[in-house]
Order: sequence, then structure tokens, then C-alpha cells
Amino acid sequence: MAICGIVLRSMMTLAVLGCGARGRTYSKVAAEMTARYRIVAACDKVVTRAQKLASFVTNGEVAVYDCEKEFFAAGKLSDVLLIATQDANHFEHAKAAIKLGYDILLEKPAAQTLEECEELHAMAIEHGVRIGLCFVLRYTPFYRAVKREIDSGRLGRIISLHASEGVDAYHQAHSYVRGHWRQSATASPMILAKSSHDCDLICWFANAGVKHLTSYGSLEVFRSENAPAGAPARCTDGCPAAAECMYDAHRYMGDKRSWLRMVLDDSETADDARILKFLQESPWGRCVYRCDNDVVDHQVIAAEMDNGITATFTMTAFNSGRTLEIYGTNGSLKGGSPWKDAGAPELFFRDHRTGTMEEVKFDLLDEGTYAGHGGGDAGIVDSLDQMFGPNGSLPPGLDGIEGHRFAFRAEMSRLRA
Repeated sequence: MAICGIVLRSMMTLAVLGCGARGRTYSKVAAEMTARYRIVAACDKVVTRAQKLASFVTNGEVAVYDCEKEFFAAGKLSDVLLIATQDANHFEHAKAAIKLGYDILLEKPAAQTLEECEELHAMAIEHGVRIGLCFVLRYTPFYRAVKREIDSGRLGRIISLHASEGVDAYHQAHSYVRGHWRQSATASPMILAKSSHDCDLICWFANAGVKHLTSYGSLEVFRSENAPAGAPARCTDGCPAAAECMYDAHRYMGDKRSWLRMVLDDSETADDARILKFLQESPWGRCVYRCDNDVVDHQVIAAEMDNGITATFTMTAFNSGRTLEIYGTNGSLKGGSPWKDAGAPELFFRDHRTGTMEEVKFDLLDEGTYAGHGGGDAGIVDSLDQMFGPNGSLPPGLDGIEGHRFAFRAEMSRLRA
């Protein structure tokens, strides 16, 4: 719409399917951008979660649903649908949304198999629908600075790159040993569930898909044979090794309490008695060596991309933070956060011709700004109208599918090894 030659941007409407931790995070950011976005519907099988999300909204009414069938039966309710349900539901939910003509912001992974991802990609193209995956690291100040350096050309031709991700041992225990993503069959392989960001970044920086790939990894530590002598099935049953065990579930009542907000709806107001009862009854009170987990706790990948760039990646539960090295014919980049608690990420450029090194500056978020995932959560919401607007940057299809192809092929290679 234009008035007197001034182009006015229409407010983008959003609906949310899945109002857990990720759905609430994105919605809270969007709800604060009242001049640009309006959340009009929220759906979750736990209706109090949808109601909580609706409470963020100050610029209009929010239709609340507790049944996905009723939600989809209501037709297309918004310009964009955010799907933040559990991994196993993404494929069917995305298909239903495509049929209604929604543009979609889809929490990763897009689906549980490569075949399903390819089907979504083809179906979205057929229906003219744009699907953006929640690869929030693309929208952080650090990784945007890396991309700018590559695109500037001063590295010359990119020859190889290496990336690493330290999951953090307690994060591994919480999410991938005790938690929702502990089994590949019910969630997705670890390399996809946790490191799909990194696989996407490799393809994004290389500007290519993968040609050849090999991968190795296994579950080495979180196994029954590694349990301390006399350790019971649950930490709350009185473990003789509790004082020395870094995974003791009682830490949820102390320094690890923040993790409960992901899995316990009333965690912010719960007292110790409530949390102890939760630990006695839920998966999060189990001994990490006596769970039903099967995803790996470390994995490595070596790949050749379609354009000849070689890439390596290391994922381990036993570090915390991300690092990146990119080697070009004229210069190289090194940076990241080698430890998650070591402060803001840094990035350095070395000029091969002169031997000089300089720090690459980039703007960090102002103190107090929501900075989840290093600013990526706020960054991707800030970019929604650029992605899905009338002249949006995304073409029809599944954006980021090359990173998913990379991850799925890595898991197939690991299983064959």
C-alpha cells in the first residue's frame, strides 16, 4: 500500500503451533515488535501453554486452541505459521500447513528422514509456499560477520573450513540422555537434533551442497556399564556417588534449575518439594547411566563440497561452545567462543600476503536485549518480514535443505562405519 508515494509495510500476522520453550521464545520477541507483527492464534495440546503465549500479546485478541485438528480445520489464520512442536510432528504439521497456503517458520529439524525433507521441499515449491527453518545462528552478529567477510572476497577463494560444537555435558544429559531427544527413532539423530545449525552453516559458508562425506561417532559415556557402583535407577533413590557425580539430578534444585523451564511448566514458582516430586516421577530424575538413550555423545565429519571446498566438523558432549576456522587463498578467519561461559565470541582475520592479523569487529546486542542463541532468536524474528514479505528473500521451497542433506548423510555414513 502506498500513500503520497510513501510505501507502508503491512503488519505481518503470525500463528503459533507448539507453545513450549521454543514457541514461547520466538513469540515473546515478536509480541514486543507491535508495529510489525501481530500474533493471532496459538495452539498447544497443553492449553495453559497456549494461554501463556497469548498473554504476551497486547495488540489484539489471540485465538487459543488445544487441538491441532481444530486449529487446521479453522483454515489459514495468518500470513506465517510458526511450527515449534516436537521433532516427530514437524513433517505432518508442515504438510497440513502447506496445503492451507501458510508460509512457515519451522523449528528444526524439518522432518525425521531425508526423504520426508525432500517431500516437504517439493510440496512447498508446488504450492508456492516458503519454508524457513529456525537456523537462528545465521542471524547472530558473529556469524553474520563471518558471512560478510567471506562475501567481501578478501579471503580469496575458500579452500577449506573446520567447525566444532561443544554441547556441554549437562546439556547433553538434560536433553539427549534424559530428555526429549534421547532416541533417534522418536526424535532425530544427534547430528540433526543438535548440530543441524552447524551443518547448515558449513553449507551456507561454502555456498554449496555436499558431494562426498564420511562420519564416525558413538555413544561412549552415557551407558549402563559406566554407572558408579551401587547407583540406583534414579538419583532420588539415594545414590552413593551423588556427591561426586556432576549429573546428579538434585542439581535441578540448585545451580541447574534454569533447565527446568524447558520441561516443567510451573518451574518459576515451584518450591523444592514440587521439584523433588517431579524428579521422582519424570525422566529428568533418572541416573544418566541407566536411561534408554541411544544417540551419540560425540561425532566427527569430513566432507568435500560440490565446489571442491573441504570441510570438517566435530561435535562432542564434553566441551561447551563453538569455534570456526575458514581458510582462503588470500586470508583466513578464526573465531568463536571456545567455551560458552568465556564471554562474547571473537573473530580474527589473517592476511596471508602481509602476515598481519586484525580483529574483525561486529556489533553485539545491547545489554538487556533478548540474546538467546547469541542473539539469533531475536535476529530471526526481526528478519521475518524480510523473509516472508511480498518481496521476501526466500523462494518457494525448504530453505536450508542443503544443511539437512549434509546432516542426514553424515548419520547414514556413521551407521555404515
